[in-house]
Amino acid sequence: MADAPACPLCAGDGGVLVARTASLRLVRADEPGLPAFYRVVWNAHAAEFSDLAPAQRQHCLDAVVAVEQVLREHLRPDKINLASLGNLVPHVHWHVIARWQADPHWPQPVWAPASRPADPGLQARVLAARPALEQALALRLQGLA
Repeated sequence: MADAPACPLCAGDGGVLVARTASLRLVRADEPGLPAFYRVVWNAHAAEFSDLAPAQRQHCLDAVVAVEQVLREHLRPDKINLASLGNLVPHVHWHVIARWQADPHWPQPVWAPASRPADPGLQARVLAARPALEQALALRLQGLA
């Protein structure tokens, strides 16, 4: 599967790079009010999950689960949201988003309009935890490689 020339996930990381393996990468999306919004991005261009071979699909899902587990261990969110949409960016990637009842969009999806301002205490707590969190995320993904 060759890189698609107009694909933003082929042209760049797609966020702040947290970890990269031979098959995939983990990036943090800097979304306002959502300090623990991550994407697991398949490195090679593939538009649909079914374009991956069965072993590749399993590896990708193992990475998504690993990211979810580390977010839960380090941040203790109220919920984890998982999504693989790709309508705007048709390149295999999974959104793994830690959610709290205090986040600006709760209980709606993160793409819905915010219904309240971001909670500064929550933001500060997650930002303070981020270095250890992202080190743990990188280690966990390297262990899957």
